Amino acid sequence: MGDLTHFNEQGRAKMVDVTEKAVTHRTAIAAGEIHMAPETMAHIKAGTMKKGDVLAVAQVAGIQAAKHNWELIPMCHPLPLTGIDIAFHLSDDPCMVEIQATVTCTGVTGVEMEALTAVSVAALTIYDMCKAVQKDMRITNIRLLRKSGGKSGDYIAEE
Repeated sequence: MGDLTHFNEQGRAKMVDVTEKAVTHRTAIAAGEIHMAPETMAHIKAGTMKKGDVLAVAQVAGIQAAKHNWELIPMCHPLPLTGIDIAFHLSDDPCMVEIQATVTCTGVTGVEMEALTAVSVAALTIYDMCKAVQKDMRITNIRLLRKSGGKSGDYIAEE
């Protein structure tokens, strides 16, 4: 299986050994969107959703998701995360909540999956909190915006 690092000699999946990798400061920023009707957005802004403060709950859910990423994605390593921030931008045209997660650590492997998981779970939480009002919301455009640190260096997504 030569260059495929996630397979053992029998061709079966394995978690990559990162023991010999250098410890570096690593950051990843991911983003995504949840599109909704103006009525749903109005409830979010007014704080009148029956389940509570949508963005406060989504914030905590995103942070928790980043911390537990290694338990969800089979080949991810548990990481000592040193920072997690979730930011929301509410847009009326198009009507959506933009979600951005920034995750940092000092370690031997990157935090891209933690940032992507944080955005995904924050979006799913918004959906869950608002589904009584609207069931056809769309979660879209989840992507890595940038990452730094490690052997592969910096990455910045093209817009």
